Amino acid sequence: MHHDSIAVVDFGGQYAHLIATKVRRQKVLAEILQPEDPISKFKQHKGIILSGNPSLSSFGEDSDYNKEIFDLDIPILGFCFGHQEIAKHYGGNVMNGKQEFGRAQLKINRDHPLFKGLSSSEQVWMSHNDTVTSVGPDFEELGFSILGEGTEPHHFAAIGSDKYRRYGFQFHPEVDDTTHGDEMIRNFAVEICGCSASWEMEQYLEEEIEKIKSRVGSGSVFLLASGGVDSTVAARLFGEALRPEQLHLLHVDNGLMRKNESEQVLKAFKDMGLDANLHFVDATSDFLSALEGLVEPEQKRKAIGDTFVKVFEREAQRLGLSNHLLGQGTIYPDTIETGGTKRSDTIKTHHNRVQIIEDMIAAGKVIEPLADLYKVEVRELGEKLKIPSEMIWRQPFPGPGLGVRLLCSTGTLNDAALIPEIADEVAAVLVNTSFVGTVLPVKSVGVKGDLRSYEHPVMIHGTADWNKLDEIAGTVLKKVRGINRCIWNLSPSMPTEFRPLAATMTKDRLDLLRDADHIVMEGLRRHGLETEVWQCPTVLLPLEIDGHGEELCIVRPIHSERAMTATAAHLPIELIEEIRKEVLALPKISGLAYDLTSKPPGTIEWE
Repeated sequence: MHHDSIAVVDFGGQYAHLIATKVRRQKVLAEILQPEDPISKFKQHKGIILSGNPSLSSFGEDSDYNKEIFDLDIPILGFCFGHQEIAKHYGGNVMNGKQEFGRAQLKINRDHPLFKGLSSSEQVWMSHNDTVTSVGPDFEELGFSILGEGTEPHHFAAIGSDKYRRYGFQFHPEVDDTTHGDEMIRNFAVEICGCSASWEMEQYLEEEIEKIKSRVGSGSVFLLASGGVDSTVAARLFGEALRPEQLHLLHVDNGLMRKNESEQVLKAFKDMGLDANLHFVDATSDFLSALEGLVEPEQKRKAIGDTFVKVFEREAQRLGLSNHLLGQGTIYPDTIETGGTKRSDTIKTHHNRVQIIEDMIAAGKVIEPLADLYKVEVRELGEKLKIPSEMIWRQPFPGPGLGVRLLCSTGTLNDAALIPEIADEVAAVLVNTSFVGTVLPVKSVGVKGDLRSYEHPVMIHGTADWNKLDEIAGTVLKKVRGINRCIWNLSPSMPTEFRPLAATMTKDRLDLLRDADHIVMEGLRRHGLETEVWQCPTVLLPLEIDGHGEELCIVRPIHSERAMTATAAHLPIELIEEIRKEVLALPKISGLAYDLTSKPPGTIEWE
């Protein structure tokens, strides 16, 4: 079936993919194209959206892309950087300066199809360095922005030419902080481009089944079935498309699973009728051997990904599967954060994108039916496939499992001399508050702009008041350099001495993390929060605190929709007290803290 579609030009990072999924939520197909793609790839679409990226500038090499798109008789809408490029191309001016970051009010000058159904004042989200200062002939200012009452207006926040069918928004309608951004995107796709809303999950399901049948033919698919949402939906989808003898599921206990996880996963697949060729292998020794002595997060991820493939190949040979494709439940964020787009930096390497997998993809040996979907869409597809809701709405669990939640260390830091300087900045920010804070002598992975950061967490201690905690965390993260996380101390008093310990991936440490994670997850279930909280990693850091214990435990409950952004969830204080009592009683635990960090600047996982 042919679907009207919008081409989203990917100028890097997460923005193009957020736009694409928002277009698709309007039941209009969106496809990601690269700025340098040939013009023939654009001609088949009914509209083009130029993504934004606050890291890009309209001055210099960032502006080097295929400008033949402007010669097409197709409507074009630009966001942020794309907005500036449209203004420049048609005779307007852009200057470097007059930055805007955060929420603003868009004041709409007149009725226009782009703003159909909206009010004359709309909350939007700004994040830019360059600014449009004038527009060319046949263009007009459709709206200006203000950051607050009494502030100077920021002109040309929305521009357009109905003659050329070219439009631009300085703001980001694709982010949730632009209150009616979805409606603006829908208006462009439907009202301006004339797209019919024919792309929906039922249709996607039918088409994907046909694609799988065509791709696999008489061969077979061998899927690594972790039991997470993505691999479960992929397994069920393959089960719909293929004959039972064509689908083999392999559940690998990699020693990095949660408590009793493997038993629960195998039972769930049997209950769904996917046990005709359901295989199980305990490969704990393989993974722990591969991880022995490793400390760096990227090295650990690579070792886990490589070992998965080696176990898979070994089991495939043992089972006599010669003409198989490796099935994976890879979804959009897995490839975005691995640097899967041309202008995005690697935030982290996903275990589905280590080099051995990339080589297999190039050789045509991998099939990934969910690679165009975000988590919310995967869950919608799972509902269409009638997968039990407890499996669809379970919290996401990373493929590397506890391997990215058990931090390792050499016991030393290269930039330890900088910690006192950062600590002074923290103290200055907190000086007139009831909170105290300190910098931890460990590092975690974060994301700033679209770049990976590997920086220190700050621990704060103070009142259990969520409004104050959010305010303090936001201020510290905004004003203090060299940090990417803010955690709230849940121990009775603020620690005074932290000593990083040398630690690697061992069974004893994993068992301790399993126990701590089990306490947290059972607490969420008791309080009916298992699905309300989108994800809740429990993390161990090898830290001796005030001469006590060996592991600082971090609880990280978050709210999210697509894993691209996240905010810290507010657990009931009663539940926090229950977790505090049980976790601090575990052997070798030196302390407990609560991660208050949004994404960005902190990734959801600590590695």
